[in-house]
Amino acid sequence: MVRKVHYFKKLPLLLKRLTAGCSLNLIKMEGVITTMGGQKRPAASIDPSPNKKTSFVGISPMRELTNVKTPVDRPFRVSVEGNIGAGKSTLIKYFQNMPGIETYLEPLEWWRNVDGHNLLDLMYSDVHEWLRVFQTYVQLTRLKIQTSKPSSSSTTVQMFERSIQNNRFCFLEQAYRSGYIHGADYSVIDQWYRWIRANEDIALDLIVYLRSSPETVYERVKARKRPEENSLSLEYLKELHDSHERWLMSDDERFNTIPVLVLDADKTLDEIIEQYKQNENKILGYEKRKRQKVEAEEKAKVKKSLFG
Repeated sequence: MVRKVHYFKKLPLLLKRLTAGCSLNLIKMEGVITTMGGQKRPAASIDPSPNKKTSFVGISPMRELTNVKTPVDRPFRVSVEGNIGAGKSTLIKYFQNMPGIETYLEPLEWWRNVDGHNLLDLMYSDVHEWLRVFQTYVQLTRLKIQTSKPSSSSTTVQMFERSIQNNRFCFLEQAYRSGYIHGADYSVIDQWYRWIRANEDIALDLIVYLRSSPETVYERVKARKRPEENSLSLEYLKELHDSHERWLMSDDERFNTIPVLVLDADKTLDEIIEQYKQNENKILGYEKRKRQKVEAEEKAKVKKSLFG
């Protein structure tokens, strides 16, 4: 009896064997990390400099691994990240009136009124006392927003001002390192995040990192005069800047596996908007969807050539 071999099913296994032990995504060199596509980015430093700038679009080696399969027909999800005063809401507002895009600003009003309690004000007035409660509630509100269904079937992009990943890998890490919360509080919030990640679709397709110096955002925060931000110090903004750098610029897969587009947020408003225009296709996922379509067509051709 002649044994038939299903070559199409064997192909992934063969590729896995051929590439075993090889790093297909990143090549580490002196001071930089280079992708197989030839793009370069600086390797993370222990003491990241706020003056170091890059326009690198980082391609992560893998997506967040969860027990939930991300629906292929859901909108492209992008989160806008950066320090306080980096210009996140400005970017959101730039894209919010474009067709097919739904935007979600930070739910400040939710945080200002939890059954009459202003958690945002309480947190800023006494960080040690209220930060653990605030972080717990922020994680809940970000979960609600990030898993919300689009309001229209024609929505192709969901754009969030910060994400639940930000809460876990930036703000929570900073709070613990700075001694603002107890290790037990850290563990409880982390365990909640792990359960959410394993049981809910919180995947992001892109992070836009508005990278700015602490000194720049400090001046912006003082100028906009939000009541709860009156007590913000430059030192706190420096700590938050370093937390963003560790999370998004270190290439440490324990913290982030999502592609990152880095924009220079220290520039003037007109210059920043020009960056939005230049990177619009990336920010709105057009390039990724085009690539997915091409890949699907190529797979169909291979299948047809193998099986007729």
